[in-house]
Amino acid sequence: MQKIAILYDASQAVLSTFDLDEVLARILNVLRDYFHLQNSAILLCDKKTQEFRVRAQVDWDPEHKKVRVPLGKGLIGTAANSKRPIYVADVSKDPRYICGVKATRSELAIPLMVREEVVGVLDCQSDQLDGFDKETIDLLTLFSTQTSIALQNAELYTLEQRRSAQLEAINAIARQSTAVLELNELMDNVCKVITQAFRIDHVSILMKEDGRLVVRASSGRLTPVMAVGDALPNGSGLCGRALLSGKTVLENNVSGVIGYVPGLKESVSEMCVPLMAFGETLGVLALDSAGAEAFLAEDVQTLEAVADMCATAIQNAHYFERVRQMAYLDGLTGMFNRRFFEMRIMEEVERALRYNLSMAVVMIDIDHFKRINDEFGHLLGDEVLKQISRIFQEHLRKPDVLCRFGGEEFAVLLPETTGERALAVAEKLRQMVSAYPFPGIPRPVTFSAGVADLPRHGRSRDELVHAADAAMYAAKQAGRNRVLVASEAQSGLGALPGCEQRKSKRE
Repeated sequence: MQKIAILYDASQAVLSTFDLDEVLARILNVLRDYFHLQNSAILLCDKKTQEFRVRAQVDWDPEHKKVRVPLGKGLIGTAANSKRPIYVADVSKDPRYICGVKATRSELAIPLMVREEVVGVLDCQSDQLDGFDKETIDLLTLFSTQTSIALQNAELYTLEQRRSAQLEAINAIARQSTAVLELNELMDNVCKVITQAFRIDHVSILMKEDGRLVVRASSGRLTPVMAVGDALPNGSGLCGRALLSGKTVLENNVSGVIGYVPGLKESVSEMCVPLMAFGETLGVLALDSAGAEAFLAEDVQTLEAVADMCATAIQNAHYFERVRQMAYLDGLTGMFNRRFFEMRIMEEVERALRYNLSMAVVMIDIDHFKRINDEFGHLLGDEVLKQISRIFQEHLRKPDVLCRFGGEEFAVLLPETTGERALAVAEKLRQMVSAYPFPGIPRPVTFSAGVADLPRHGRSRDELVHAADAAMYAAKQAGRNRVLVASEAQSGLGALPGCEQRKSKRE
């Protein structure tokens, strides 16, 4: 009766929690406190490899704590394979014995089963020969049944918690996809959400650009080998395979994978999921873990659903970016329009003042453009504007901002540029345009330009544009086809004499 009471108390202890680590700890406590066993271990089954790995133990030798026992090997594997307890009174006489603790003289291995499936093995060892009597073996066998149920409950609870976190992640990504339309911000946020919700060590998004995969977002605790902006060689690595095949690629131990290209130093497991929207492959979602066997087969479908949501959100952000760009583009020349100029000049003035930098503004107006339209027609006039735009774009730096200000007038922002340097740039553009043989125009096409720089000619948008515009008007008054720098005297005055009529005189 006392033994039954002990078994009841032990069973209640292990069944009173759903946390796996807590269940394992309580099982070991029962083995120690109720059954007075000092050397014991719980090995759980890896369904993929059919190996039994130590999940919790007491007093095993350190070098054996990470031991893996194949099904059918050793007393542990034999018990699992036969689905019945195996007891050896003297391990030195049994060739199946695999040493876990050096002092062991007898060993009892009991399979942990749910219905007909072996989920693990309870391994008990004694430093005495024939250390387990029949009654103790029977009680431990009965206790193992309760242990199996507790482990199964913990596994189901863990799976439910994992699914709940995954559903929350999907909801979070859905919210991001509707709330965030700026592409870089969207990708950064998605990486962070997936990392937190799926307990993945690192998440990266690689986008397909000109046939290559380029890292565009990355978040996690692993050390990147490839920085944001770096590109994978065509078709290389697991990401390349996923992109080319259009299917998820999963490797739970990349050390033996031929052609593997490491994106993170500590990565051991990697899953690469294609980002597909409306039949188009946009890139790859790369998920990395520092541990082996980190991804479960049941994770694939969920993460593919996440990838589909990411792809749709990214596609929406692309569309939004295109629409936004179109709002800032001039329909004829394809360059930025005045709306974009007004936005950028405010940003550049603020940046220059904050960091004590120089910047310059160049205002340009094509000479006698109305005459070109009148003599050769508006279609040819449009072609002149397009060609001049192309010449400007080819001879300006990437940071420079070129805009069609209106009609035949252009504006150029030159960040971190002094007035002298801006004058040289404008003069170079003038020479390129005046020397260009415009088809259908029998004479040179020229322009007049004015240059103003911060802080010499102003410290605000209005002061700089007014100074550059006044200098451009002065260049026209001085004979056209020239570039003038705003004088310091002009920058402090109102409109120049005749400036209010300048729009009718520019032609």
